[in-house]
Amino acid sequence: MTESATVAATTGYVEQARDIIFYALSLVGIRYRWGGVSPHTGFDCSGLVSHVYRQIAGLVLPRDSYGMARLGTPVALEDLMPGDLVFFNTMRRPFSHVGIYLGDKRFLHAPAAGKSVHIVDMREPYWAARFDGARRIEL
Repeated sequence: MTESATVAATTGYVEQARDIIFYALSLVGIRYRWGGVSPHTGFDCSGLVSHVYRQIAGLVLPRDSYGMARLGTPVALEDLMPGDLVFFNTMRRPFSHVGIYLGDKRFLHAPAAGKSVHIVDMREPYWAARFDGARRIEL
């Protein structure tokens, strides 16, 4: 790939990732619903991520966080970019929770029953202790 093609591909990724972030942010406040895949009825973590990527990038992702963790390219914590998927062990099993990285060590997710889609800091002790890795999905 030529240098200009690489720059164009990177620019395209950044623009689409920005659209993913903006759309995901519009869903803040939507209630959590186990198995939920819609802003009308609520989201669980993987339902939220799946919905955002389908709406903005036209991608159909696996329905669960474990399946999503097998996609794309692994990304080191220090190399995270907005739009990357971040994974956590919240149920005593790897990759049991997923969110969308926003930048500045923050991510957006659908946390649990009784809560709603919101943004948290990955440096909070709960999340830092449970971080399982990240993946970058080809857009």
